[in-house]
Amino acid sequence: MSVPHVLILGGHGQVALRLTPLLLQKAWRVTSVIRNKDHESDITATAKTHRENLNVLVESLEEVKSSNDAARVLDQVKPDYVVWSAGAGGKGGPVRTFAIDRDACRYYIDAAASSSSVKKFLLISYIASRRSYPSWWTKEDRDSADHVNQNILANYFKAKVDADEYLLARAKAARDNGKEFYDICLRPGTLTDDDGGNGVLLGKTPSRGDVSRTDVARVASELLNTEYKGWVDLLKGSESVEDAVKRVVQDKVDCVEGEDLDRIYSTKLEL
Repeated sequence: MSVPHVLILGGHGQVALRLTPLLLQKAWRVTSVIRNKDHESDITATAKTHRENLNVLVESLEEVKSSNDAARVLDQVKPDYVVWSAGAGGKGGPVRTFAIDRDACRYYIDAAASSSSVKKFLLISYIASRRSYPSWWTKEDRDSADHVNQNILANYFKAKVDADEYLLARAKAARDNGKEFYDICLRPGTLTDDDGGNGVLLGKTPSRGDVSRTDVARVASELLNTEYKGWVDLLKGSESVEDAVKRVVQDKVDCVEGEDLDRIYSTKLEL
């Protein structure tokens, strides 16, 4: 394959704004999708190198009501990789949360898995987005995740876990049908705005802790350069991003362990 072309959905989000220049530094091509044309200058300002490889596309995810709507964008852009870094951000109540974080995300997953060009789909989720407790969580981890999912982010949790599971099921179905398709669910802890750079904890982590948005972008950029597939959790730590990603890929670490895969793989797909 020639230089990868990455479609970033939610291009004006804080992780996406940090990811865009990292991809451009590798001379990759980037199409950043935003809903407000006034934000275009914020996107282009991130391009310190290879500005010619950056394109900004104005499209509203709220208007994505079917897989065909998502496929229209993919057919226009023809990306190799798709990054979902979008979300309602708590604005617009439960209806908007489910419309974007669950429904539009699933439509894009379906369109990507059906696309002839897309080989990877990286979904940025969060560390407690799961229905079961993994074996490496302590009681404090379980209690903390329950508190977040039931009392703080109840609707967001329902939307995100549905999207995470859909990506897993849809990717397996695509591969079972002979398609090359890597599903990456990157699951950071509480996000901070510092520059990070002091190291990460990647893989089977506690459910509690924070990580900089900059390090989330660094890990995403590195993962896209591998053939990793699965769920991977992320917190602040001491291992370099490069070494952490290399270890996770080599050891085939997958934090989906402990989930009900039979139920997930029987998910009704939007085919």
